[in-house]
Amino acid sequence: MTTPLRVAFAGTPAFAATALTAIHAGPYMIPLVLTQPDRPAGRGLKLQASPVKQFALQHGLPVMQPQGLKLDGRFATDAQAARAVLQAARPDVMVVAAYGLILPPWLLELPRLGCLNIHASLLPRWRGAAPIHRAIEAGDVETGVTIMQMDAGLDTGAVLLVGREPICSHDTSASLQDRLAALGASLVVQALADAERGALTPAPQPAVGVTYAHKLAKSEGAIDWQRPAADIERRLRAFDPQPGCHFDLDGQTVKLWRAKVSAGFGAEPGAVEVRADALRVACGDGLALDLLELQRPGGRRLPVQAFLASR
Repeated sequence: MTTPLRVAFAGTPAFAATALTAIHAGPYMIPLVLTQPDRPAGRGLKLQASPVKQFALQHGLPVMQPQGLKLDGRFATDAQAARAVLQAARPDVMVVAAYGLILPPWLLELPRLGCLNIHASLLPRWRGAAPIHRAIEAGDVETGVTIMQMDAGLDTGAVLLVGREPICSHDTSASLQDRLAALGASLVVQALADAERGALTPAPQPAVGVTYAHKLAKSEGAIDWQRPAADIERRLRAFDPQPGCHFDLDGQTVKLWRAKVSAGFGAEPGAVEVRADALRVACGDGLALDLLELQRPGGRRLPVQAFLASR
């Protein structure tokens, strides 16, 4: 009888939990799951387990939550404990998906088949922390998932498998992430099957076309009406649900979730025209945005008609 492939897993958000679910459903042994420490969340700021931890606990999978993995770093004690547990777990391969910690050389070298990363872009475009958001923000018409053999660089490893996904004109980061999570889960299961029979064929990433998806900053959510209308509209979708975009209205910071590009009305950027079905705001390119869904501080998202009626 063939011994099942031992697959360690490292990931944190729902995107990663989708992949863990698919691996768990396959013919694999999962000897250890790594995920980020519990974080405060919600209005009460209670500690909340990551989606990956929640799945692991529900299915009886061993979990570790080291604060760091560098053996000589600030959290060296955590890293040493994690290394000891991983060595005892004897993984053949590790799958990594949006884990949130950089894997040091000792971990990259520990599994005999190395570490496979599920990255939500068509590498080398959008290496880095926020590939889904940056692809929407940039106006890309296509993205996808790359299964990559991890190395010491930032998303620089050899490409193993690629899946493509169109970006629709109405996509938010949330809607696109759901499709890419399902695609990534399917691809990584295929990659594990290929790895088990020695059929993976690593290909170096192209040297051209490299871009970086820098981590989102909350300050980027402040809307600058001097920018072109289409740029602002794309950022709204890219920053939905986090961190969101906002502007000042009558001394309040209002979040704007949905808008559409419309004809201008000959006004300076930031000027507002109240219409029956929208608030129309002039933008820097002579066009305007019809604001369609807004949210007051402490309130919920409202269609513009309800928002206007409540003011």
